[in-house]
Amino acid sequence: MTAIAPECTVARYLARRLAELGITHLFGVPGNHLGPFLTVLRAEGDVEWVGTPTEGGAGQAADSYARIHGIGAAAVTYSVGAFNLLNACGGAYVEHVPLIAVNACPPYEQWQNFRALGLLTSHMSPRTESNLDAYRQVTVEAQVISNPGLAPGQIDAALTACLSERRPVYLEVMEDLWDEPCAAAEGPLLRRERPFSARNRTMLDSAVEAVLALVEDHPGPDGGTRPIVWAGEEIVRFHLGEQLTDLTQATGVPFCTTLGAKAVVDERSPGFHGVYNGKASHPDVHRIFKEWATCRIGLGTWSTSKNLGGEQSVGTDWVVAAQGGVGVGTRYFPDVQLTRLIPALQDALVARFGSGGLSADYYAEAHAHHGASAGRPASIEAHRAALSVGASSSRSGERLTYDGVFDRINHFLGQETRESWTVVSDAAFSLIGSMNLTLPAGGFLSQISWLSIGWSVGAATGAALAPERGHARPMVFVGDGAFQETCQEISTHTRLGLRSVVFVMDNGHFYGVEQMLVDPSYFADRDPHGADDTNGADFYNVLHPWHYDRLAEVFAGKKTPATGVSVTHAADLDELLTRLTDPTDPVNAGPLLVRVRLHRHDYPRAMAYKVKGE
Repeated sequence: MTAIAPECTVARYLARRLAELGITHLFGVPGNHLGPFLTVLRAEGDVEWVGTPTEGGAGQAADSYARIHGIGAAAVTYSVGAFNLLNACGGAYVEHVPLIAVNACPPYEQWQNFRALGLLTSHMSPRTESNLDAYRQVTVEAQVISNPGLAPGQIDAALTACLSERRPVYLEVMEDLWDEPCAAAEGPLLRRERPFSARNRTMLDSAVEAVLALVEDHPGPDGGTRPIVWAGEEIVRFHLGEQLTDLTQATGVPFCTTLGAKAVVDERSPGFHGVYNGKASHPDVHRIFKEWATCRIGLGTWSTSKNLGGEQSVGTDWVVAAQGGVGVGTRYFPDVQLTRLIPALQDALVARFGSGGLSADYYAEAHAHHGASAGRPASIEAHRAALSVGASSSRSGERLTYDGVFDRINHFLGQETRESWTVVSDAAFSLIGSMNLTLPAGGFLSQISWLSIGWSVGAATGAALAPERGHARPMVFVGDGAFQETCQEISTHTRLGLRSVVFVMDNGHFYGVEQMLVDPSYFADRDPHGADDTNGADFYNVLHPWHYDRLAEVFAGKKTPATGVSVTHAADLDELLTRLTDPTDPVNAGPLLVRVRLHRHDYPRAMAYKVKGE
């Protein structure tokens, strides 16, 4: 007599819950403990499995997917896979990214054998909660599922926590439970928001009043008010871009973003003045933020070293609304939700200053008062135009520099290409160099706080597969040392036919940013066009040289093309960018790996303050 398959099993339950969350791709590295779940996942047909060469790459892909889509997932096998995924999960925890980590572990029978006989099988540790304990440090919910009857409740509790807290969760499932029957889902998964009580209303009103008082108590030289909004990471994480746009359009208040919130709205929006990153900011942006504005209103901003480049603290003329509270000067208002603060602040500012009453153009004002200056644009439009430098025959023979590359890319993205792109920037000089690109809403991804080098290569996979950005091509900027960490993920790009463009910034096989942090004097008084020597450099910052562009041949197949090129001069880059606009050119058939050859002593202009010791 043929056995009747159960209506729902633990594997089916989890697969259907992932699909319910709109997750279209699950990233990971398989193993025998995970295999039964992947078989069911494929049979269900709603979530596609994307196998990656490394668990770290899977985590990076799931991380970027979640940043765009709102939630992502990765699956691995016990211990050897889970500990490799831990780094990506740690980054997601720090940066408030909702990521589901699924860890398939040895079956219940093997655990019983270990308890009775001390018998260890593959991937097991004598510390039975080793995986669980590790993930408890980087998740808001961690569950071990060993009883199929309890599985639905445990899965739902973890996924609800992921939605509600917007941080990673961990599910460890024993192999022999995947095919065990369990109850079917009884209702949809819902985010559980914090309640908004009468006490919260009072606190919100008090915070808004304090912000208004701060604005009024800090007038400019002409007696007028000069606030500037500094939009941050939580605007991105909580998907509050529309609220930010409503606020700035209704009030006219000028605004910048943090580097971590870059491109949260279209950067051609009226009133947008650039990315503020402390001393690493563009000089015009720094002057607006620190000198022209009399107070700064941070909305969802995190105080990290990469948001306050070269600075250690904020001042008493700042508002910082983040992490569930609002700091206004020296006062603090706890338990104020950003999603309620922004519209309440908008209403208060409009009521106090009128519709558009805070509109200002620092550039036009400075130009009118002080006249034309080589270092002072006449308007915000002139400032944006100055950032977009095009190709020029006079520079065609010049050796490429970090600034030359990003200036040229800025012009390409704004004036030449007709395709949509998602810029994915890695840590270090790549991140600093891409800071002043002018991009559309959603067009930029970076890991701003955790800064795990090589993140961008795996992240490009998730960016390309997220439904909301699936039409956009990934454009990756990654240092040579960072690329050596995760180069295998180009295999995933090739396998999936992603038309990514990966610029490997090869500054002479050298950890440039590490040298900058340890001893910036190495870069002082050096000829950026001289020989690429290591004299004076710390030995541990020197890398083994690779022919990065040749890796494309390693990963390419007959039906999976990949192309590698090397560019050294401005003319080489100009030619390559022209080819990117031709859909019939073979470089656009699959991933393109570009080795950008730079001098070892070159660095982005934004890092000059370090070299000068400011």
